[in-house]
Amino acid sequence: MSEYVERALPDVGSLRAALDALGYLADDGLVTALFLALRLPQPLLLEGEAGVGKTEAAKSVAAILGGPLIRLQCYDGLDAAEALYEWNHPRQLLGIRLAEARHEQIGEDDLFSEAYLLRRPVLAALSHPGPAPAVLLIDEIDRADDDFEAFLLEVLAEAAVTIPELGTVRATVPPVVLLTSNRTRDLHDALKRRCLYHWIDYPETERLIEIVRRRVPGTSRELAVAVAAAVGRLRALELQKPPGIAETIDWISALRLLGVDVLDAQIAGSTLGSLLKYREDQQSVRERGPDWLVAGRRP
Repeated sequence: MSEYVERALPDVGSLRAALDALGYLADDGLVTALFLALRLPQPLLLEGEAGVGKTEAAKSVAAILGGPLIRLQCYDGLDAAEALYEWNHPRQLLGIRLAEARHEQIGEDDLFSEAYLLRRPVLAALSHPGPAPAVLLIDEIDRADDDFEAFLLEVLAEAAVTIPELGTVRATVPPVVLLTSNRTRDLHDALKRRCLYHWIDYPETERLIEIVRRRVPGTSRELAVAVAAAVGRLRALELQKPPGIAETIDWISALRLLGVDVLDAQIAGSTLGSLLKYREDQQSVRERGPDWLVAGRRP
């Protein structure tokens, strides 16, 4: 890794302090995994339930390093062209017409040069000049198909890609690469071999209270404790989508917007949509009654 990163983050403690200053509270395992990913350097695969802070980890690292965060959101059918590069065909046509009008010759090498190249996220990250490295977030890689995983192998192992018309493009300042997965399917061993790995657990109650108070300034400890307890009860149910950190922060934000300082059954019931996004999950809670949610009492 570059001297830039070594100077910015000399040890695990400096990274922990920097994350803490941004309001991202990570446990020792995650801080160490991020530090190793930065300093070895090596791509880091983060897995965990949706909403536990995987994407926020990448945003925080980019903010600490001062480089751009370049995000590639994966989906079924994503192909290499959308991730890597495309040729600017309208501009190529314009170039041909201008050359004809000027009675100039324009060859294939001219048309397939960097002047007509549209850099997509992966190539943009590899081309970033530094000195701070770009952070390439390959988000929800489990949503992409097998062919796209295979395409990524060269990028992850060599910080390089091959463009048929231009040859191999190798990063002068290798990007920090973070991949996230919600584990909707198993990833290939070949991809995992090229990455460090860390599973992000849902935080314990006290850490959750601290996180939401950092992320939603002005939240009283009493409200944060009540919300964390309610979320804990919900996560003990067999819901289609248990609330994560992101949903908990959304709920606190909604409560704060409504001027709520004390969580009661009525307001909990009327704001449930900030927390649970499936009708069946909401119905399951309503069958127990809002009193159960705020006080744990069974009907």
